[in-house]
Amino acid sequence: MALKKAKIVDKWKAKKWYSVKAPAMFEGKELCEVVAADDKTLSNRIVKKSLLELGIGGSSQISMFTTMFFRIHDVKGNDANTVLIGHEISPSFLKTFARRGKSLIHQVVDEKTKDNETLRLKLIAVTGARVSQNTRSNLRKVLVDDSKKAISEGNFDDVIQDVLYGRFSSKLFNRLKTITKMRRIEVRKSERGEIFK
Repeated sequence: MALKKAKIVDKWKAKKWYSVKAPAMFEGKELCEVVAADDKTLSNRIVKKSLLELGIGGSSQISMFTTMFFRIHDVKGNDANTVLIGHEISPSFLKTFARRGKSLIHQVVDEKTKDNETLRLKLIAVTGARVSQNTRSNLRKVLVDDSKKAISEGNFDDVIQDVLYGRFSSKLFNRLKTITKMRRIEVRKSERGEIFK
């Protein structure tokens, strides 16, 4: 008696391609294409993209070292839509700020935006020369107070755009330089509330 041959199913052919779209603040640009057998398997998948790849920040050096993180939250047809969940500047790039004879100040700020999104910003401030503990305390106070105010007065998308385009750190720099000589301020990392709950 001849054995029946098992039917071979090509799993690859059963899958289809989806276009992963950036949120409206990035004009719905295509981030990448992904392949999946089912819409449900795409939910919550994280996609990374540099600022340079999205055409933000021009050809500035920092745009090459800034990575944005997007999470797929729904699928419509062949489009997988995302929300921005944060960004991070490469630690290797941040190390170039640290020079002997400077003071580095790291500060974490949590605040709700005008549209009730919790945002965490991780800031790094580099002074022009070593500063006293009292000056450090004054700098931290301004970093926290001004950051909280800026976050609470804007919608999530607006605040994040200010962060990514450097406007947020520029305003902080102008405030801190009235206390002491500053070399640089950067928002090294941002996280949407759902990430750290």
